Amino acid sequence: VPYYSPTSLFLLRLSLSHTGCCETDLWISSNKETTNLVKMGIYSLITGRRGPSGFGSASTAEEVTKGIDATHLTAIITGGTGGIGMETARVLTKRGAHVVIGARNMGAAENAKAEILRQNANARVTLLYLDLSSFKSIKAFVNDFHALHLPLNLLINNAGLMFCPYQLSDDGIELQFATNHIGHFLLTNLLLDTMKTTAKTSGVEGRILNISSIAHIYTYQEGIQFDSINDISCYSDKKSYGQSKLANILHANELSRQLQEEGVNITVNSVHPGLILTNLFQHTALLMRFLKFFSFYLWKNIPQGAATTCYVALHPSLKGVTGKYFADCNEVNPTKLARDDTLAQNLWDFSVKLTNSVSKKNYLGFEDAS
Repeated sequence: VPYYSPTSLFLLRLSLSHTGCCETDLWISSNKETTNLVKMGIYSLITGRRGPSGFGSASTAEEVTKGIDATHLTAIITGGTGGIGMETARVLTKRGAHVVIGARNMGAAENAKAEILRQNANARVTLLYLDLSSFKSIKAFVNDFHALHLPLNLLINNAGLMFCPYQLSDDGIELQFATNHIGHFLLTNLLLDTMKTTAKTSGVEGRILNISSIAHIYTYQEGIQFDSINDISCYSDKKSYGQSKLANILHANELSRQLQEEGVNITVNSVHPGLILTNLFQHTALLMRFLKFFSFYLWKNIPQGAATTCYVALHPSLKGVTGKYFADCNEVNPTKLARDDTLAQNLWDFSVKLTNSVSKKNYLGFEDAS
């Protein structure tokens, strides 16, 4: 794919090199694939060049969904209370979709709903509590959603943590991996039957989106540390984040493969939204503001940051497109690790075992081989 615009590669390098990752320069300079992505990405951002889709880094969520009627769609968005998640929810409701926001901070969720309704009195927004680091909360969210007796066309796995200090979730899993990958893995599996039923009865293609990041290029050497996910001695907040974002892509690719084999009318793709200064940077906020001052041309605003998510969720040109990775509203190639089918299958098996080992009841319907 000739078009690539990785919005945050340059800033990723700066942030890593200024936060104790001394090997960053060696890693960047020795990785030919990454170096080429940096060059193409910076050029695209500065010029605002549009890709084959007709959209680019400067496109907004409203622009890429203009004229699309989504009144027949129901969507779940995790973390839709601020930043690009809230903008995605706003634009989807503007196009007519019924949006269910899964949120950990219900106060922020109420404020987000109020703002969406202020701009669009006819918006259909439902709020449900969801803590993606807790299996108990995820199961309760799914039960609450099922109680609404709604169809489900779109699942946008948007919520996440970034660069947080080492800690374990209530279920005993490293927090970034638990929230960014395992939580969404479990949620997706618990909602999958509903999505399959909706796609079959309505004849409308279902779509699942994992919000990843260009930060998936900066992970541990083996990609996913299957044998030491919780090992504090080798924990890096930056590499752990990159690992979880790599997992988002691998999860999407493997689920896409499985659904294609089943002949199910659901696509699964992953998205890099770009670099936007939102609450995701709460653990490095001062550094990011400093870097933004000197590199303002590489940053997106929130409407631009939500564009790729909205494009992949709604645009009719992507009908049947699955197992792909998108940046700036165009299909691009992620890293070699992210395209590794064996690694994706291993991650799937690992995730199933991990969720089964934590859960007293096997919510996924798999037999625990252990």
